[in-house]
Amino acid sequence: MERKSIRVQNYPGTLKSLDLSCNQFSGTFPEEITDLVGLIALNLSRSNLTGHISPKIGQLKSLDFLDLSRNKFFGEILSSLAQLNRLGVMDLSYNNLSGRIPSGTQLQGFNASVYLGNRELCGLPLPNKCPGEEPPQGPVITRGIEDASIPEEDDQIITLGFYVSMIVGFIAAFWIVCGTLMLNSPWRYAYFSFLTGVKYWFYVMTAVNIAKLKRRPRN
Repeated sequence: MERKSIRVQNYPGTLKSLDLSCNQFSGTFPEEITDLVGLIALNLSRSNLTGHISPKIGQLKSLDFLDLSRNKFFGEILSSLAQLNRLGVMDLSYNNLSGRIPSGTQLQGFNASVYLGNRELCGLPLPNKCPGEEPPQGPVITRGIEDASIPEEDDQIITLGFYVSMIVGFIAAFWIVCGTLMLNSPWRYAYFSFLTGVKYWFYVMTAVNIAKLKRRPRN
């Protein structure tokens, strides 16, 4: 079967949509398409196109829909593709693209399925990391263990100091009160008189309440 290539003539600037999908086109990305600056939708999927995606694709500023899936494009995704600020739908799946997806651009905002089937691609939104992005495991784990043990040691010191201070404070307060009463006779006499008065007050109040309850008429 004879393979066909895409040849684009001088289309008027009013051309808004170009769908050449599901053909047996071969060759590289047609540079002439990038002159159709009025394009809103471009579909070149499901063919045998190969080579690099043209860096001039960034000239299609009005492009909202781009489907280059299921071809044989290879190489890196150029930053010129990120210049398509209006691009809302894109599909680059099942090609042979490689390298890092341009970071800090809207290209990282698409779903990972957009890049499915390109085994050599890396970076967000794909789960596989690019070389050099893996953090060193050894030092991080060691520091994490050391940092985690510091708060526990501090908590043990604080807890021990708290209990020691409570015991010392209790002993000091006990001997201040008891020592004062033992050495000062008038204070000791007044303290015990106060306790005796409190005891008699509770006794009298209890006896009065019991007497009132006994005098209450029964139904």
